[in-house]
Amino acid sequence: MKLKLSLYIVLFMQEYMLDPLDERIIHALQIEGRAPWSELAPVIGVDAVTLARRWEQLRERGLAWVTGIFPGGATALVDITCMPQHTGQVARELTRIPAIMTLDHTSGGRDLLATVLGDNPLAIWDVVTNQIGALDGVRNTQTHLVTELIMEASDWRLRALTPGEASRVGKPKPPRARAPRTVHPDVEAALRHCLMEDGRRPVSRIAAEHGLSEQRVSDGLARLRSDGRLRIRTDVARTVTGWPVYAWYFVRTAAKHIQQMRGLMAQIPEARTALAVASQYNLVVAVWLREMTDVMRFEAALEAAVPSARIVDRSVVFRMSKHLGHPIDEEGRATLGFVHPFSP
Repeated sequence: MKLKLSLYIVLFMQEYMLDPLDERIIHALQIEGRAPWSELAPVIGVDAVTLARRWEQLRERGLAWVTGIFPGGATALVDITCMPQHTGQVARELTRIPAIMTLDHTSGGRDLLATVLGDNPLAIWDVVTNQIGALDGVRNTQTHLVTELIMEASDWRLRALTPGEASRVGKPKPPRARAPRTVHPDVEAALRHCLMEDGRRPVSRIAAEHGLSEQRVSDGLARLRSDGRLRIRTDVARTVTGWPVYAWYFVRTAAKHIQQMRGLMAQIPEARTALAVASQYNLVVAVWLREMTDVMRFEAALEAAVPSARIVDRSVVFRMSKHLGHPIDEEGRATLGFVHPFSP
C-alpha cells in the first residue's frame, strides 16, 4: 500500500510544475523573504504589480509560503510507530499539537517523523511522553535530540536565478542608528504571532493588529534579524518542483567528521537539512531527489565522500501533514488552519 501511494504521489507531482516566473520569484524570496516587489522587479525582469499578483496566487494555492523562524530552545526529531489502522488518526491528532512543527509520513523504521520544538530538552520530553505517547494507536516513540544545526533547509535554493541575478537581491536593512538595542516583549510577541504564520506580513498590518506604532515594529523586526533571533524562510511545495522524492538518512560517522559535513552539504544541490543528534545515530540528513533510484545513489555518494559515514537507516517521505505549523494536504500544498506554537 505504501509503495503504491508513493508511486502515485511521484506521478502526480510530475503533472504540476511551477513555470519559470514562479521559480524566479520563489528563488528571490528564498534569498530575502521580505524583499519589496519594487526592489525585486529589476532583478526578475517583471513589474512589481505582476510580481505581487503572482506571489499572492502561489500563496493562496498553497504552493509557496514564507515563515518567520525564531531560533532558540531545544529541537528533536521523533520517530513514531503506530498500529497500522490508527496511523491516519494519530497523524491528524499530532498536527494539532503546537510543539510539533513538522510531520512526515515515512517508510523505514518509523511510520511518522515529527520535528518537535520546546524551551528545553525537558519540555521536549514532556511533549513526547505526555502528548505523543498518550495518543491511542501510538505503539512506540524514539527521540533524536538535535545538538547542532549543520545545514538548515532555509539555505536550500530553487536555482532559477543566475548567480548574477541572485547577488542583486537586497539584504535585510540593518537597524537604524536611533533604534533601541533591545526589543520590547510586546513587540517581539507581536512579531512572533504574525511572522510565524506569514513572514511577509507588512509592518503596518502587524502594528495595527497589535496596537503598536509602525516605527516600533519596524525597529524590532530589524533588530531581531540583525541579532540572528529571527530568520525569514521561504518554502515551496515539493510536489511542483523538479525534486519530487524526499528522503531522510540516519547516519553514524566519526565525531571528527561531523564538521566536515557542513562544507559537504553546502556543495550538494539535493541536500536540505543536516542535523547532529544525540541518539543511536549522530547525524541525520534530509534530501530532495529527482528520482526514486537516486535514493541509493545519494547514499553511495555520501559514504564515498565521508569514509567513516555509515547510513544505518533511511526513510522515504510519502507525504507531509504539517510543515512549520502549516497543515499540508495530500497534494503537498499548505492549507488554512495554521497551528500556532506561540500566543502573545
